[in-house]
Amino acid sequence: MNFDLLTNTILETHTTLQQSAVKAINTHLTIRNWLIGFYIVEYEQKGDDRAKYGLKLLSSLASRLKHKSLSEGNLKVFRQFYFTYPQLGKFIAENLNHSNIFLSSIRQSVIGELKISEIVTLDESSTVYPWVSPENLISKLSYTHLVQLFPIDNPIKRAFYEIEAIKGTWSVSELKRQIATLYFERSGMSLNPEKLRQLTLEKAEKTDNYDLIKSPFVFEFLGLKSHEAILENDIEAALVENLQEFMLELGHGFCYEARQKRILIDDEYYFIDLVFYHRILKCHVLVELKADVFKPEFASQLNTYVAYYNNEIKRQDDNPTIGILLCTQKGKKLVEYALAGMDKNLFVTKYLVELPTEQQFVDFINQEANKL
Repeated sequence: MNFDLLTNTILETHTTLQQSAVKAINTHLTIRNWLIGFYIVEYEQKGDDRAKYGLKLLSSLASRLKHKSLSEGNLKVFRQFYFTYPQLGKFIAENLNHSNIFLSSIRQSVIGELKISEIVTLDESSTVYPWVSPENLISKLSYTHLVQLFPIDNPIKRAFYEIEAIKGTWSVSELKRQIATLYFERSGMSLNPEKLRQLTLEKAEKTDNYDLIKSPFVFEFLGLKSHEAILENDIEAALVENLQEFMLELGHGFCYEARQKRILIDDEYYFIDLVFYHRILKCHVLVELKADVFKPEFASQLNTYVAYYNNEIKRQDDNPTIGILLCTQKGKKLVEYALAGMDKNLFVTKYLVELPTEQQFVDFINQEANKL
């Protein structure tokens, strides 16, 4: 064996087994989430003490489970997963029966009355459409892909995106972009849908192993820290990494809470770059950093986050949430504070005294950009 052959053999071995490992992780994650949704629905329909928990079932479950990946919001989405894809049941049950590890652990679960065999007895008529097989859905689309499809009520439209995502090996961001730009509707109105399809495939962002395994769902599933899900070569991630230290070093009462904080709005997940609580101002401070020139949608997004925190997270004795948007492009820097209905005079006279100034942020961006 010569050196070139040795090199190629090692690379091929690495790539093949890496792909297999990533596929296995995503398959297990998808199966877990569907099964949890199934368990919840079965309990809601047949549980002996279901009336005791009623509408508070998911919050009670989350409190008892005490696991980040099994939060109330996630449990709600898992239940939606089951309702959206009931046809996965038979395929999942068959896979469980071929896996001694799954079989022994799940059958010994605390829900003793729930038999895995019950999954197989799901009414076959529940399969709304037959175009995409359960095997392809689970093996060729990650759970993060599927999450983008849950809100689509029209089964034909949902199947269209499933097929296109599988055939085009779309990344999650590409699938999300195509849904947002109404690719399904545009295809229906196009005089030459095949030409549109070819153009879309040529320009589409492809998925790869890193795209799949860096999903926050995967990292939570594996019990890793959320910030580890960020690729090291991501410019925004590199800036956020140092921005966290920058904010804390300034003092002024900043207490770090989370990075890439995931929130659920209308069954869609969003991620806030940095979340702090300011002990002097008694309010949350949300920071978004974009390695791009300012765009109106950036401010709109930040204001949405601020409004969410004011409505869902802020306690009665807290002051209104503050949002800080940092945009950077060579030669032009911008810092914008999201007030979200806050009295501007109060913000200027009280809040801004405790926050970093616009110039401090600009200096930070310049300094970090020169290091990259």
